[in-house]
Amino acid sequence: MLADALTLLLDAQDAPDWARLGAHLPYEWIAQAVAETGRASLRHRRLPAEQVVWLVVALALYRHQSISEVIDALDLALPAVQAPFVSKSAVAQARQRLGEAPLKWLFQTSARAWSSQDKNAYLFKGLSLLAMDGTTLRTADSPANREHFGAQSYASGAVASYPQVRGVTLTAIPTHLVVDAAFGRYDSNEMLYAKTLVPGIPDHTLTVFDKGFLAAEILCGLTANGQNRHFLIPAKGNTQWEVVEGTPEDAIVQMRVSPQARNKSPTLPQFWRARAIAAIDPQGRKKVLLTSLTDRQRFKASEIVACYGRRWQIETSYRELKQSMMGRALTLRSKTVEGVQQEIWGALTAYNLIRVEIAKAALEANCAPTEISFVRAFHTIQYELRWAAVTRAQGKLPALLQRLRQRLVSILNEKRPGRRCDRVVKSTPKRYAVRVLKKVLI
Repeated sequence: MLADALTLLLDAQDAPDWARLGAHLPYEWIAQAVAETGRASLRHRRLPAEQVVWLVVALALYRHQSISEVIDALDLALPAVQAPFVSKSAVAQARQRLGEAPLKWLFQTSARAWSSQDKNAYLFKGLSLLAMDGTTLRTADSPANREHFGAQSYASGAVASYPQVRGVTLTAIPTHLVVDAAFGRYDSNEMLYAKTLVPGIPDHTLTVFDKGFLAAEILCGLTANGQNRHFLIPAKGNTQWEVVEGTPEDAIVQMRVSPQARNKSPTLPQFWRARAIAAIDPQGRKKVLLTSLTDRQRFKASEIVACYGRRWQIETSYRELKQSMMGRALTLRSKTVEGVQQEIWGALTAYNLIRVEIAKAALEANCAPTEISFVRAFHTIQYELRWAAVTRAQGKLPALLQRLRQRLVSILNEKRPGRRCDRVVKSTPKRYAVRVLKKVLI
């Protein structure tokens, strides 16, 4: 990741030496992204399509800076004597010419490659651990965004002030790398986006779902296709089944597929089976976990329960993306529909760039990637990029990367033993202090 960016920044005075781009995000990927989507620049420009791809990714890394500031600070535009600066209109036109497709292609290609790297170091009984959940993002309040994405409606009839994007992500639990994503209108159910992601789930995986995704169409579609693809999901309070064998604490159960589901997907069986494991969450509440891991000797009930406890790490990845990277500026920059989609794919790629660098540093330090502070790693990468752009340290790229890895290893998370923080929903902080008016009794 940084090999790419640093090489590009160090050589910004001259035409970029594309052949020297680093190993994390090869130039071949970027060139293929713009070529296969038909967005390659046909004439010489200060911001050719390949440079604009880097710009969109960099905008996510420097969320609180304007587009012009990012271009100037990182020298992303090709040099020109007659026009030392790039106008705002030229940048907007360059992003419009690029569109969404190259960023989507780049994210999907890089995510598949990065998630398959070093996966053997983070297996659970030979299976890669994944988690699927949904989230939302707020867009600028433009007529185009409101018409395309929609907004939240309240029981009173009021409509939210900003349009919103609803999305579902498939995330690798050990590294927090986003493996795949789907998003669109806010009023579309998360189940619709989840169905589009299920066919792309890799083989030899265990995917942990939130109970909102409990549906035969999703879970049976996962296990019936591919090789060795399994699920783990909590049962709903009204889920009904018949015990086939086992004990109340660990049993094989059979559930009926609803007629409505079979009408939508005629290939579904009339009944489907799963393993039901009784568990108690940290708050002392009882729940039942349903899984396709039916081999009791290989997959102990206690191990499966502990594995489900790691599912909440996907919430941490959302916090890292939406609060740490975006700095709680939850409204996206773009005012056009295609610009919003482009920005989201760029943000996901930028997040994965940070996460893959953390994963590499964790392997060198022989620790878990989650033991390295994301916030401090994110800030370190920002500082290194700026430092390289200012100093133009020719020939020192390997030393810069080695120093970055060492700094990432040195900022491990410090966890106090015995500390436990309950999951609670807190009120949004007020921007201004609340003035309390006191009544004066006369």
